[in-house]
Amino acid sequence: MPQPERLARPVSASTVSASTVSASTVSASTVSGWVPEVPGILTADQILTTGRSIAAEQQGSGAIGWPDGHVDAWNHVECAMALTTCGLHAEARRAYAWLARTQHPDGSWAVCAADGTATEQHTEANHAAYAAVGVWHELLVTGDEDFAAQMWPMVRAAIEFAVGLQTARGEIIWRRLADGSPDTYALLTGNASMHQSLGCAIALAERVGEPQPDWELAATQLGHAVSCHGDVFADKSRFSMDWYYPVLGGPVRGAAAERLLKAGWDTYLVPDLGVRCVSDEPWVTGAETCELAITLEAIGDRDKALELFEQIQFLRDPTGAYWTGWQFVNRKHYPHERSAYTAAAVVLAADALSGSTGAAGIFRDAGADPSVVIAADPAACGCDADG
Repeated sequence: MPQPERLARPVSASTVSASTVSASTVSASTVSGWVPEVPGILTADQILTTGRSIAAEQQGSGAIGWPDGHVDAWNHVECAMALTTCGLHAEARRAYAWLARTQHPDGSWAVCAADGTATEQHTEANHAAYAAVGVWHELLVTGDEDFAAQMWPMVRAAIEFAVGLQTARGEIIWRRLADGSPDTYALLTGNASMHQSLGCAIALAERVGEPQPDWELAATQLGHAVSCHGDVFADKSRFSMDWYYPVLGGPVRGAAAERLLKAGWDTYLVPDLGVRCVSDEPWVTGAETCELAITLEAIGDRDKALELFEQIQFLRDPTGAYWTGWQFVNRKHYPHERSAYTAAAVVLAADALSGSTGAAGIFRDAGADPSVVIAADPAACGCDADG
């Protein structure tokens, strides 16, 4: 999902050799395995058609970009997860091979143009950390332990890059600048997403036999910052993602999640249409609406989740792709594009609402245990260690 701020960085040698991914995993594929469906809303065939619309946008390199062709690792991973969910395993493996091949030595990725050249020289923590969610999801769906082991060095480097930007207070600074120095602030959406990323990385570390207790501490400290110290993040509150992501990423659950979602409901929801991208524009978007549906399902509000998921189907194109958004005053698609990341959000929401695969609960399982969400440094954040 596009973040309130996005950036780019240079491509360099990968920390995982592309040769670690065998040629047999990246050849053209047919559908293999179960495809989700949401009865009364989308059939399995319709969801598969959407998955194929994502595959149609995959570049020859294996990258999956935005409509203008540029690629960032976060949205690329989200699209890879959707391909796996639809049983398009060879295309998904091509996507992970690209991820391994283009990782920087420090564990980060560039935002790059369609030709692979970097568009900026910054590196973002959230983009790097999300690789862990993708690899863990791939393992849950396919059960392929060998592939997870091949991807483990990539994930380990990516998470180390992210936690290397964590402050004494617990939040993670959003990027490193071109000279390698950290920026001066953190983003709430990105930090909430990284809470889930750390959870997936910790689970993967256990699975491959390399537990990472430092990551467990980083995750609990990050959860504390997100759930208890929203004021330490840059003000991006006009973006709906800053509203629901603390719940989606897991730090805020239970009664606190219900209060948070209720507080922003009338600000960000447009009745019968979906979720605004930003609070001050007449524009609903498919990806945000589907992410909120996943969020609601994760906290047990299935009826509202299904309602939102059904509402957003007006953005479905006959090809199975999805328009990014709708400007409801001008009554036009805005921007005038169909985006792979929107289609991916639809597929993942369908999977969560179907509840029928081992990976369907990957967002539900991101929820933090309040008893272990602790402050990184009580003096830095101004509260007791138990919050």
